[in-house]
Amino acid sequence: MDKKFILTSLGYAILGLSLGIFMAASKNHGHLVTHAHIMLVGFVVSFIYGLCHKLWLNNTTTRLAKSQYYIHQIGTIGIVVGLFLYYGQFVSLETIDPFLAISSVAVLIGMVLMKILFIKSMKNA
Repeated sequence: MDKKFILTSLGYAILGLSLGIFMAASKNHGHLVTHAHIMLVGFVVSFIYGLCHKLWLNNTTTRLAKSQYYIHQIGTIGIVVGLFLYYGQFVSLETIDPFLAISSVAVLIGMVLMKILFIKSMKNA
């Protein structure tokens, strides 16, 4: 799971940095919030999860660990796409808000599942 998280996080880093460079070149910083979420929720949190799996969770590939990975990624992709559509003025806030809310809750559930993985690993140690 560690490599899966790290590879995914580096993909988000490339996407976020590309968006940042585009904003700088175009002098249009309308996607600042989208860029920040790609970098923080996508890159940083996924990278930290990868380190957690490598350093403390013995790189477990249980169903819970896999579920945690996919829930976090689905939530992150939902947030990124939703924010891109909203800040790109493709959709109204009223339209995208429920989608963003569900995606945010998915990221939160991913964090709760990571805590459960840590608690389980402490009991098994």
